[in-house]
Amino acid sequence: MSLRSDTNATDNLNERYRLAQSVATDAGAIALEMFRRREQLVVEYKGLQDMVSEADRNVEGYIRRRVGESFPDDGFLGEEGGSDRDDAAFVWVVDPIDGTACFVNGMFSWCVSIAVVHRGEPVIGVVYDPNADELFHARSGGGAYCWNKPIRVHTGCLLKDGALGVGTSFRVGTEAFVPFIESIMRDGGMFIRNGSGALMITYVAAGRLIGYFEPHMNSWDALAGLVLVREAGGVCNPFMENDGLRHGNPVLVANRNVYPQLARHAGMREAGSA
Repeated sequence: MSLRSDTNATDNLNERYRLAQSVATDAGAIALEMFRRREQLVVEYKGLQDMVSEADRNVEGYIRRRVGESFPDDGFLGEEGGSDRDDAAFVWVVDPIDGTACFVNGMFSWCVSIAVVHRGEPVIGVVYDPNADELFHARSGGGAYCWNKPIRVHTGCLLKDGALGVGTSFRVGTEAFVPFIESIMRDGGMFIRNGSGALMITYVAAGRLIGYFEPHMNSWDALAGLVLVREAGGVCNPFMENDGLRHGNPVLVANRNVYPQLARHAGMREAGSA
């Protein structure tokens, strides 16, 4: 059953939307305090290009508790703590600190990312950047905002009209990424990578980047930003297909003019899906 046809779910959506914004800003404040004393943090490595600090675990634990207090029947999927009832009607998908490598090394490219999925459809996206004090938020059919200001995707018609965000990881080989970079450079494209995929997808929603591509992202990194892009008038590839919630998928987002161009460079089908 879709959200639009589920009256009770629709009635409850705004309550979850308000909670997601409140929790994101409060969790961001906790993370920022730990960032300011990061020299004291214990940092571990989960694998290549994948680290976790006690800040990640503490912030996720705080978010999980807040959600459980208000919506005990909702599911939860977090980067650090794993899943709990991820087959529930509503599932909260959380990255407590996206950009941990930046966080522990004193760089500002990190954020708190919270999404809510209803029966397989991402319906709420909240990304909070504590360093810039920017709260980006969106809900299905409600538009996208930075605090109270509406945001929209870039208006450019060509890839070279703006800067492109890119990301990759050791989960995929170089063959999934290097040819894409070579292709967009031949087409006059400019690109950046700031260490936080969630922030860069959000910057597409805010019109700061013209698009974003990553060969594979986990759902906790991607979903909040994808809701923001969709509600800001952009196009996203169908991330949730093939159980993207649990296993992740490629991410390609842009405005409607640039998306087909990026899809060709990435070797993906051109028809985007919100």
